[in-house]
Amino acid sequence: MKKLAIATLTAALLLGAGAANAVEEKFITIGTGGQTGVYYVVGQSVCQLVNRGQSDHGIRCTAPATGGSVANLNAIRAGDQDLGIVQSDQQYKAMKGEESFADAGPNEALRAVFSAHPESFTVMARPDAGIKTFDDLKGKRVNIGNPGSGQRATMDVLMREKGWDTSVFRLASELRAAEQAQALCDNKIDAMLYVVGHPNGSIQEAASSCGAVLVPVTGPEVDKLVTEFPYYATSTIPGGMYPGNAEDVPTFGVAATLVSSTSLTEDVVYQVVKAVFDNFDRFKRLHPAFENLDPERMIEAGLSAPLHDGAVKYYQEKGWM
Repeated sequence: MKKLAIATLTAALLLGAGAANAVEEKFITIGTGGQTGVYYVVGQSVCQLVNRGQSDHGIRCTAPATGGSVANLNAIRAGDQDLGIVQSDQQYKAMKGEESFADAGPNEALRAVFSAHPESFTVMARPDAGIKTFDDLKGKRVNIGNPGSGQRATMDVLMREKGWDTSVFRLASELRAAEQAQALCDNKIDAMLYVVGHPNGSIQEAASSCGAVLVPVTGPEVDKLVTEFPYYATSTIPGGMYPGNAEDVPTFGVAATLVSSTSLTEDVVYQVVKAVFDNFDRFKRLHPAFENLDPERMIEAGLSAPLHDGAVKYYQEKGWM
C-alpha cells in the first residue's frame, strides 16, 4: 500500500509538472505566401530555427501557406497571426492606412522585426506570345495575381501609373502564385507575374517546362515609382539563372520583411530574432536568395513601421543600434 501511495504521488507530481509545462508553452504563427515562393521558405526557415530552441524558451512556431502580404497584414491586425512576411511597400501602406488598408485606417500597432531578401517584380511570358516588353501585355491573357497578394497589389500600382485597368487585357486571371506556372505551360495564360526573390521554383518551372522568357519592366512609370517611394528600388534578375534566359533582365522591386504587432510580447519577438541571428550562417544556407544577406542592413532596408521592442533589445545587445 505504501509503495502504491508513493507511485500515485509520483504520477501526480509528474502530471502536475507536465501541465505546468503545457501552460508555459507558447505557439506562434508566421504567415507566409504560396508554397512555391520564397516567403514560404522564409517562414519555414525562421520556424525551423525557433523550434530548435524550444526546450529553452518554450516557443513552438508554425508557418502555413497564406494569400501573401496583404492577407498577412490583415490577419496580424485581426489577431489571427502573430507575425507575417510582407512586401516592404505593403508594410508602409498598412502603417499609413493607404490603398488596400484605407478602410481599416492606419495600423499604429504594426511593428517591424527585420527585412530579408530583395524581391523583383518578375514577368514571364510564353515564347510564342509575342511579349517582349511590359507594354506588350495589352491584349494578352495575363495572370495579375490573387487578391490579397503582394504581387497583385504591386501590379495594381503599376497599372494605375500607366492608366490601365484590367480591360486592357484579353483575360485578367487571378490565380494564386502556386498555380500560374502550370497555367502558363498549359497555354491557359500568355504571361504571369510574381514579386519574388530569385532563384525561385515557380519561375524555374515555367522556364524549364515550356521555355518561358523573362520580360523587362522598365519605362517612365517605373522610374517615377522608384523616385517617389522609398520602398521601391531598381532591380536586375541575373542572366543565366534560368534556362533560356541568358541575359540580365532589368525591373524594379521591393524587400521582403518580417512584421508583427505590439500584441506579441517583447520576449517572444526577442527569441525569434535571436534564433535567426544567433544561427545566421545556418539561416543563409536554407535558400539561395538568402546568400548575400547582411544583418545590419536587415534592420533598416524596407522597414517603415517602428521596430518591435523585442527586436530592438536584441539589436542593441549586438551593438547594431
